[in-house]
Amino acid sequence: MARKPNTVNWERVNQWVAREGVQANWQVYGAPAIMAVNKTAFSDAEPMPRWAEPEKLILSVAINGAFFRKDENPNQPISSEEIIRSAQECIDAGAQIIHIHARDERGYNVLDTGLFKETLTHLRRQNNHIALDACLVAVNDEEEKMMSEMMSLGVMEGVPVNATSIVLGDNRFVKSPAAMIEKTRRALAQGLTPQIAVYSDADIDNARRYLIDSGLIEGPLNWLVLPGLPGCSPTYSPETMIDGFMRLVRLIRHIDPASVIVACTGGRSSSYLATLAILMGVHVRVGMEDTVWKWPHRDDKIQSNVEVFRQISGIASALGRDLMGADEYRKLMTLAS
Repeated sequence: MARKPNTVNWERVNQWVAREGVQANWQVYGAPAIMAVNKTAFSDAEPMPRWAEPEKLILSVAINGAFFRKDENPNQPISSEEIIRSAQECIDAGAQIIHIHARDERGYNVLDTGLFKETLTHLRRQNNHIALDACLVAVNDEEEKMMSEMMSLGVMEGVPVNATSIVLGDNRFVKSPAAMIEKTRRALAQGLTPQIAVYSDADIDNARRYLIDSGLIEGPLNWLVLPGLPGCSPTYSPETMIDGFMRLVRLIRHIDPASVIVACTGGRSSSYLATLAILMGVHVRVGMEDTVWKWPHRDDKIQSNVEVFRQISGIASALGRDLMGADEYRKLMTLAS
């Protein structure tokens, strides 16, 4: 590219330099203070108002999820023993909120009461102080019966209600209006908090139409926002991640101003999305349910859930947000139901 010609009017510049030199015009109106931090010299107005950022952060760890198998990440917890061990490592490192799925012997997600009891009751028995929740997505009649049984066990604080109809990965994932409504009703009947799970902005409108404006539930509500995976709100780059996530948060706050929003950090953007959520005053779910990668610009695989928990809790600490305890979380969940 050709260099632009120098068009500075040097004659005019030199006239003013001869007259004033290169001195700055500096007048101290608020002496003795130069930069007052509490109030100005002219009023009690705060020069730099404190942000309305919540000090406490929900940091949930989703241990295994439904998506990734050991051929995608050899470190993925699959068996009940692996799930329990991984969850316990996180709890020992300070995690207060644990989210799990059950997997069958082939590694596929399954709603099996026996497998859930094996993991949840063990974790509850060993760690009575923590908060637990589980994903209860029924795909057949048998699993629907087990879903109702699981809700009645009294070992969980909340249950996700997926307000979605998408192609997730290479799979059709559709929750009908009736299914959304009835699962929410069953959760409420068992004293569980429905966690409204949304994967794109259209899902937010599904929740509004069928769950909120219908009068079934009212805010403040607990929302799980799941961008970043194939078929969800895309996070192709820092710009698309920020724009997309901010839109999701704005839409939720438009219909539910006092909402409790948890960013489920999925796909390649997971660690960056977690950082963005912490900056925005939103809560965070991390873990091997939603991603296999440590960073969006490299191919390093996650080695363990406790590694991710320590990474994001360290970022939260550096940004001045302390982790919320299980009892505080339960209280917040009760309000958001």
